[in-house]
Amino acid sequence: MNVSETKSDGLLREYKIVITAAEIDAEVAKKLEELAKTVKMPGFRPGKVPLSVVKTRFGDQARGEAIKTALDEGARQAIEGNDLRLASQPQVDIKSYEEDKDLEASLACEVMPAIAMPDLSKLSIEKPRIESDPKEIDEALDRIADENRPTVALAKPRAAKLGDVSTIDFIGRIDGEPFEGGAAEGHALELGSNSFIPGFEEGLVGAKIGATLDVPVTFPEDYQAAHLAGKLAVFEVTVKDIQEKAAASIDDELAKRLGFDDLGGLKDAIGQQINGQHETALRQLVKKNVLDALADGEAFDVPPSLYQQEYDSVARTMNPKAAEQHDHDHDHDHDHDHDHPAADEGMSKADKEEASNIATRRVRLGLLITEIGRENNIDVTEEDTRRAVFEEARRYPGQEQMVLEYFQKNPQAMQQIAGPIFEDKVVDFILEMAKVSDVVIDTDTLYKVDDDAKPAAKSAKKPAAKKAAAKKPAAKKAAEKKPAAKKAAEKKPAVKKAAAKK
Repeated sequence: MNVSETKSDGLLREYKIVITAAEIDAEVAKKLEELAKTVKMPGFRPGKVPLSVVKTRFGDQARGEAIKTALDEGARQAIEGNDLRLASQPQVDIKSYEEDKDLEASLACEVMPAIAMPDLSKLSIEKPRIESDPKEIDEALDRIADENRPTVALAKPRAAKLGDVSTIDFIGRIDGEPFEGGAAEGHALELGSNSFIPGFEEGLVGAKIGATLDVPVTFPEDYQAAHLAGKLAVFEVTVKDIQEKAAASIDDELAKRLGFDDLGGLKDAIGQQINGQHETALRQLVKKNVLDALADGEAFDVPPSLYQQEYDSVARTMNPKAAEQHDHDHDHDHDHDHDHPAADEGMSKADKEEASNIATRRVRLGLLITEIGRENNIDVTEEDTRRAVFEEARRYPGQEQMVLEYFQKNPQAMQQIAGPIFEDKVVDFILEMAKVSDVVIDTDTLYKVDDDAKPAAKSAKKPAAKKAAAKKPAAKKAAEKKPAAKKAAEKKPAVKKAAAKK
């Protein structure tokens, strides 16, 4: 076997591999001998089939396996013999081959660029943090107090209105027949809470204590119980009592109703939850600061295939029409040899340049992070991936086993889940080595759209449009999220949505 370099251009390498006919024949003979020991054929005992018979029956198979083995060995010699660190999967092509003649093949590959490792101890990185804003806590307290106002008897008899809590008995019928789950007695319902199917609560507005009335409602077309979806039901409702909400109060009594010792404990819990809601965004921001610091280092060439893959990905994100056309083509079960539109088809020169810059940055950062991890023996353990898989499974209540089995049967999925873990480990390592300064910011700064923000590494979230921008989560308005202990004793009964769970 002879391996010789035929091309060295930047990060591209090509090698010529020549395997002699004698080497192939020797490997074929070896394969046939191995088969003869185990093959079973009518009229012969196992292991006693004549080699000539085995050759007649399995000769082509053995030759194919022999060529594959020889090519694998040729590729190994080319890579290890030239001390190559590959950046992508090598491509081996047979250029010429006839039986009893030498086989000629080529190996094309991309090698890792020379990466100048930064001195991590000299990197200056800002680590943002947020201090609880008393105003946010007060806003959350106001909302919680309003939602937890106690109910009191009416000062004088009157008709029910939105906001009242009516105690009712009801029975629902479809075509005059009661249906399962459509009845209850002594059920306390806050009018306007939207806990029953649309139209039910509004139908009780104006009713007085002791009244019995029919409330017609139509189940939504997309209702989860298919046998009720889209059907008209008439609920016979008797109003047993009506209470109104008392004034909201923010005091120790409110805190105790919610399971805290006093008002101070409730405020602390709200503050902790508000900070917890910002943790993900804070982590993304400090990671961006780390990546920005790395990106300011010495530039290096990027492997063409990695760049092209990332460029196409970025371009499709920026150019939805091309992405839609690409997806449409793959929705059809036909020959995929046809041409797909280029990912950047129709994009302006400026947009293409931006996509190129984003792709180049992402590939460079991805390679740099990989190299930092390699040089510092950072790896992802089985325990790391196992923990991540279980966390992913917990996101799908009732389907945990199915999720676990999916990852067990899909090594590629396991690799995908390991990528972010590896990046987080490298980022944490860099933060340990670098000069890190804490910076107090407010929520507006944390969630603002920064049009000048540089795109992050490939493993970071990709932009939803041309400019990468962090979405402002619901946590931005602290009062919009309730503390976990809130209304612990006020869960609505299972019959909400008018026994709609049946």
